[in-house]
Amino acid sequence: MARSLAALALAAALLPAAAPARAAAPDGPCSSSRHPKAADRLGARIRQALRGRAGTESVAVYDRERGIRCALAAGRHYDSASVVKVTVLGALLRQAADEDRPLTGTERIRARRMITRSDNRATSALWRSVGRARIANFLDLAGMTHTELDPGGRWGLTQITAHDEIELLDRLTSPSALLPARSRAYALKLMHEVVPAQRWGTPAGRPAGVVWHVKNGWLPRPGRHWRVHSIGGFDGHGDHGHGENYMIVVLTRDTPSMAYGIDTIERVARTVHRELARTKLPKSLGRPRKGSLT
Repeated sequence: MARSLAALALAAALLPAAAPARAAAPDGPCSSSRHPKAADRLGARIRQALRGRAGTESVAVYDRERGIRCALAAGRHYDSASVVKVTVLGALLRQAADEDRPLTGTERIRARRMITRSDNRATSALWRSVGRARIANFLDLAGMTHTELDPGGRWGLTQITAHDEIELLDRLTSPSALLPARSRAYALKLMHEVVPAQRWGTPAGRPAGVVWHVKNGWLPRPGRHWRVHSIGGFDGHGDHGHGENYMIVVLTRDTPSMAYGIDTIERVARTVHRELARTKLPKSLGRPRKGSLT
């Protein structure tokens, strides 16, 4: 269902004052009832990784097994660039589920091109065929209440937040009413098969044995520098045999170049992967569990 402009305006007005539902404690960007010291250390390391960087950044992290959540300016809005393509895919899969049918051959070809190659023509075709109303409905169902579709219908100018991108990854990587298990597995499969040239960003620094699922976005804006983003889900067994299950979102804007934005994202990603690996999991979590990312 389409959301009214009045509702969007109200949400935007409330955003600065209201912390996102999954926001960390106010004394630091990361929190955990199970591993408070590790969360504090991770938060400090993320801030250190961003210190002195040009531009603006937002970070969100959710580690299911360690119970660690991070939210650094996670409610700030950014032009989505190609990161929104995961949302388009989710809305397509939801449409097919509602209609009790598999994707058509054409939809599968376009979905693969959209995610694995970040093909814009395929995205535009799916954006039109799924339709604004279904995409808005998908945002509501996914709990992505701070995401705003561009009034002019330009998918790359959808306004996203790190908070909402973590919400999306959360629902793609665990059982929920949003999508059937087969649809979630299909989306993650495509995110694991992006072409080599687009495997930068949040996968940087992941431990050996940890499987990545990524979608990146990049957009130059005349006179306003670059928007460069990366969202990723990670699972499998790391260096110490742990059953990993976590997500990272880094959004940036006003960086002087695409390469600079990528470097900023990867500084944060390496920090997160390293610090999470330092916090060992109970042995009971060393086996893959139902509902993990893959």
